[in-house]
Amino acid sequence: MRIFINDKPLDILSPLHLPQDRTFECVYDNPKDLPPYADFHDDVLIAHPSHDIIIKLLYLLRTRKLKDLDSITIVSEDENALKKFIKSRFNIIKAAGGVVTKGEKVLFIHRLGKWDLPKGKFEKGESPEECAVREVEEECAITVKRGEEICKTWHTYTHNRKSILKKTYWYAMEVKDDSKMKPQTEEGIDDIKWLTHHEAKIALVNSYPSMRYLYKKFLKMVPKVQTS
Repeated sequence: MRIFINDKPLDILSPLHLPQDRTFECVYDNPKDLPPYADFHDDVLIAHPSHDIIIKLLYLLRTRKLKDLDSITIVSEDENALKKFIKSRFNIIKAAGGVVTKGEKVLFIHRLGKWDLPKGKFEKGESPEECAVREVEEECAITVKRGEEICKTWHTYTHNRKSILKKTYWYAMEVKDDSKMKPQTEEGIDDIKWLTHHEAKIALVNSYPSMRYLYKKFLKMVPKVQTS
């Protein structure tokens, strides 16, 4: 499980799922207290942290002080219990969206000054699949055919002084009709474009780390997309 907290990736793994070729600049095993934030840089591994350490770490990530940090990985023998505890520290909301293709091009939206992919929150009684299709069609004024699930992304933000953890289901989609395509301006979308993979890579520079993570997952699932 990977959670983006203030755009910093926090990976939650068991020792069995820790990649053998992964290297870390800072390693802390069963720390008694959280090290000073100035000591955190590049890729950090914290093994077998207590709940108190996790609470302090989540607070530190939310302060935006970790400018030299690339990622944090937490390892625990009980991975599921660790995930459950971290989720308990947030109010969880669910959303769904899609990576929509038209031949060799992918649909991007521009919202709040960044390139993004269409998505939105669940309505009452909706399944993830239903929500994903509805939100894509509403935000882009197109019709689509839903394909396989790509992955789920998790990211946090603060709303009305509450810490929110947003779980988003992502699906591969193909456009059926884009003849009336236009951005849903009432949702803050000011532009919408079909981009080649090369153009998408440039657009993703001005996007969110979670979107770059999602797009890499998408490319692995859909190898026919041109990468040059």
